[in-house]
Amino acid sequence: MSFQGQGRPLSGAGIEQVCSTLGVAQPQVWAVLSVETRGFGFLKDRRPQILFERHIFHNQTGGRFDSSAPDVSNSKAGGYIGGEVEYDRLNAAIGLDQAAALKSASWGIGQVMGFNFADAGFANVADMVAAFVEDENAQLLAMANFIKANGLAGAMQKGKWDAFARGYNGPSFEKNQYDTRLTAAHARYQVMLPDLSLRTAQAALLYLGFDPGTIDGVTGKRTRSAIIAFQEKAGLSETGELDTDTESTLLGEAFKSD
Repeated sequence: MSFQGQGRPLSGAGIEQVCSTLGVAQPQVWAVLSVETRGFGFLKDRRPQILFERHIFHNQTGGRFDSSAPDVSNSKAGGYIGGEVEYDRLNAAIGLDQAAALKSASWGIGQVMGFNFADAGFANVADMVAAFVEDENAQLLAMANFIKANGLAGAMQKGKWDAFARGYNGPSFEKNQYDTRLTAAHARYQVMLPDLSLRTAQAALLYLGFDPGTIDGVTGKRTRSAIIAFQEKAGLSETGELDTDTESTLLGEAFKSD
């Protein structure tokens, strides 16, 4: 399984649909996204961000692979590598039991666990993963469906981040200070929201091998440097600004088959 598609970033329509579904404003949504995945659902090779949970695979398979594959099947959580290498762990588990492996990873921009496919709005985990491969809109809506199915929309609406974190991350949420981080992120996004056009451009730069830094919809030094590098390669004026010609050329190059 390649898990590789277009890697389309969030659209305005996508995030507004989620806000309507949950009865919240954008700052609440962005707060959750930034804390869960640093705000972007794809890796630079366009595969969804994942984290493989070996203890979940252990539970899903009754521990029958614990002796032969302790790195991916273990009663204790751990073994995390992070980034693209998490797919090595996932693929090793797929070789043992595909459905259980897909259920044992958290996926995409909201890091929804595969075993929660039904709450996320899918008939099976394979359908969920296939949707997540295509674009962030699908990832975000699945996250919203999960939040709503688990009665957490009210906590988001009221800004009760301790209650939200307990329901979304589990009873040990305080260990990673999820509630504190969510509170801080919410306050930050109430002041300024990400620029979705710039965020899409940052994703395109990332996919094309230019490092824009964090995919956050905010122009910083690394984003400007990445734009200049792209402009130089494309034969455009090296302004560091996302002007019309630069944006059109960049998106056309990054999303050729759309």
